[in-house]
Amino acid sequence: MAKLNQIIAVEKGVKSRSFAELTASHHTLQKQAALSGISRTYQPKDEEGERLPPESTRVQVKAEEVIRETTRILTKLFDVTATKDWANCVARADVVVDGRTILAEVPVTYLLFLEKQLVDLHTFVRKLPVLDAAESWNYDSSADCFATEPVQTLRTRKVPRNHVKAEATEKHPAQVEVYHEDVTVGYWRTVKFSGALPASRVNELIDRVEKLQAAVKFAREDANGTEVEDRKVGERVLGYLFG
Repeated sequence: MAKLNQIIAVEKGVKSRSFAELTASHHTLQKQAALSGISRTYQPKDEEGERLPPESTRVQVKAEEVIRETTRILTKLFDVTATKDWANCVARADVVVDGRTILAEVPVTYLLFLEKQLVDLHTFVRKLPVLDAAESWNYDSSADCFATEPVQTLRTRKVPRNHVKAEATEKHPAQVEVYHEDVTVGYWRTVKFSGALPASRVNELIDRVEKLQAAVKFAREDANGTEVEDRKVGERVLGYLFG
């Protein structure tokens, strides 16, 4: 008895061959000349009349023969596809990660869906924002996000100062140079917040997705190993249509 994965392996080839042969049959039926034939003979009016040879053209394509060939082609396709689809209704497997059954008795069609979704989820998780490694972060429950330790910095203001380069004399005024001095006027207390995730959390999620991906693929292969019962539906369907 064949297995589901064997039927899946041959189905694609059957489909492509069927399409090619049906296309060829369709084109053949469009050639009106090939469907037509003629036979004619010439009889002179009297015994002394000119004798001409008979003329004939054979019918090269017969619609009923094309229908029979089409039925043969489609019967194989209908049977293979039916065998696969009926088997998909009973092919099931468990999704197990590290000995834990995440999903039980999952239909193979859903496993295919899940496998495709996990590809997108893997991309999503890998692109999650990560906290800046240059900072030290702690979870702040009041802000419901991560925060750094407070950092205090100075706020300064430039204050002009006078520097006397030469004292005043009876003949000359004092020589004074103006310069600016940074004077502390206050203090900034800064706390940075972030909605990103720690790198360890992102790596943990990536690991989970990849483990589940592997488990789903294993389950799909297990389900595809289900033995199938050959379904012979093509002859009945096409027999009704063209019988």
